[in-house]
Amino acid sequence: MTGFEPHLISPVGRVRPRRLRATPAMRRLNAQTRVHPASLVLPLFVKEGLREPAPIRSMPGVVQHSRDSLRRAVAQAAEAGIGGVMLFGVPEHRDAVGSQATDPHGVLNVAITDAAREAGDALVVQADLCLDEFTDHGHCGVLTPDGRVDNDATLVRYAAMALAQAQAGAHVVGLSGMMDGQTAAVRDVLDDDGHDDVAVLAYAAKYASAFYGPFREAVDSQLDGDRRTYQMDPANRREAALEVALDIAEGADIVMVKPAMAYLDVLADVAATSTVPVAAYQVSGEYAMIEAAAANGWIDRRRAVMESVLSIRRAGADQVLTYWAVELAGWLQEES
Repeated sequence: MTGFEPHLISPVGRVRPRRLRATPAMRRLNAQTRVHPASLVLPLFVKEGLREPAPIRSMPGVVQHSRDSLRRAVAQAAEAGIGGVMLFGVPEHRDAVGSQATDPHGVLNVAITDAAREAGDALVVQADLCLDEFTDHGHCGVLTPDGRVDNDATLVRYAAMALAQAQAGAHVVGLSGMMDGQTAAVRDVLDDDGHDDVAVLAYAAKYASAFYGPFREAVDSQLDGDRRTYQMDPANRREAALEVALDIAEGADIVMVKPAMAYLDVLADVAATSTVPVAAYQVSGEYAMIEAAAANGWIDRRRAVMESVLSIRRAGADQVLTYWAVELAGWLQEES
C-alpha cells in the first residue's frame, strides 16, 4: 500500500465523524446528551434571624438567605424554569437531638412553607431531612452516651422531621443522613399520616467526602470529627449498588449519588440499574474549585460550569443539584 488509502482502513472507512462537528447547528443536532433547565435543582440556605442575605466566603455568589430573600430566590428559580429547589435550614439554637428540626416554627419548616407558597406548581420544593444542621455536635443523628451515632434512635427523629416537613408543605423530603432503614421509617410514617403524596429522595450513595468543606461553612456546622462511620467509604464502588437496592426496596421514589464529579463511575452504575429516577449533587467543593480557578483566570468559567453539569447528565443523572442552576438555565435559554 502506498500513500493514504482511507477506504482500506475498515469496512466503514468512508465515515468521517468530524462531519457531524462542523458547525454549531450540526453539533447541536447530533448531541447525545442534553441539559435542560427542568433537570436542575437549586440548593438554598436559609438562616434564622437574618434580615439580609449573608455571603458564604468559600462559595462566591452563594448566600445564606433571610426569609425575604429566600422568597425572592424561589421566585427567580421558578421564572428560570428550573425543576426545583432544595432547602437547608440554619437555626440560631442547637441541642443534642436537633429539636429545631421538628419545631413547626423552626427555620427550615417555616422556609418550606414560604417556598411552597411562592412556588405554587412551578417548582418542586425539596427539603433536607437530616439532623446535622440542628445538633450541637454536628452529627446527622442522635448520639449514645459514648459519642456514637445511635441509628435506631435517629430514625425516630427522622420520622418526626418528615412529618414536620410534610405538614409545612414539602413536595419531596431528602434523606441525607445515611442511617440504615431511614427510607422505610420515613415512608411508613408519611403514609400512615396521610402524606402518601410526599416523595422520598434517598441519598442512597453518599460518600464521606472532602468535597463537602464549603457546605460546612454554609450551614455553620458544629461538627468536630467526621462521619465515616455512616457515610460511604470513597474506596467502595459495588457497595453503592447495595445501598441503592435497599432504598428502592424500602420505598424511595428517587435515589441520589453524592458527590457527583468524583463519583461519575458510581453514578453511571446506579443509572444503569435503578428503577427510579436518579439524582446527583454537584456539591460545594466542586462549585468552589471551579469558581476559584475561574477567578484566577485559569479556566473559562461558563464553559467549565456547563461541561461539568453535562458530564453528570452524561453519566446518567436525571436530576442535578447544582448551585449554578439558575445561571445555567439562563445560558441554556440563550443557546436554544
